[in-house]
Amino acid sequence: MATLYGYFRSSAAYRVRIALNLKGLAHDQVPVNLVKGEQRGEANLARHPLGLVPSLETDEGVTLVQSLAICEYLDEVHPTPALLPADPAGRARVRALAQLVACEIHPLNNLRVLKYLVGELGADEAAKLAWYRHWVAEGFQALEAMLTPEAGSGDFCHGDTPTLADLCLVPQVFNAERFECDLSPYPRIRRITERCRALPAFAQAAPGAPAVAGAE
Repeated sequence: MATLYGYFRSSAAYRVRIALNLKGLAHDQVPVNLVKGEQRGEANLARHPLGLVPSLETDEGVTLVQSLAICEYLDEVHPTPALLPADPAGRARVRALAQLVACEIHPLNNLRVLKYLVGELGADEAAKLAWYRHWVAEGFQALEAMLTPEAGSGDFCHGDTPTLADLCLVPQVFNAERFECDLSPYPRIRRITERCRALPAFAQAAPGAPAVAGAE
């Protein structure tokens, strides 16, 4: 059985939990507490030299890092249901949507960046929140513009089944809600998120779900 090392509120780990659930793959969850600094411990650094989560130990004993790489690995090894469309243009669009969240929004707002802003640069709570909300708004404005039916969106980010893009969107919305970002300007993002959250694979991967909360 695969083992997922992560943190219940980590957006990146949340993405992988959704992927594992969509694929119907049983897995163990081992918590790495980011608030307590366990990501910098020897055991986690041996798995992930950058000191991040998640890491996935596969059934074959291979350790994988970086959430998008892990999700694409799972899609290649367990191709049904597919996380990427069959056509090259569709795959490129889904990857672009996913990377907008995972590469443009999330890195600026993860825990280590926020701690650096406060601890090393002396930002107060108001400045930290302003920083967080600015980058979410800038990213979500672009994402909202891209999530049009004309471009390929349907019930979900691309078409009418969840893809890698939805796996990235839902955790980012969860974190934006935690920081009380104004999501009213993004009706498409909110609509797609609601549809995703209604699916068991997403609901069971959420930070407050029993299986996840039990592995904090």
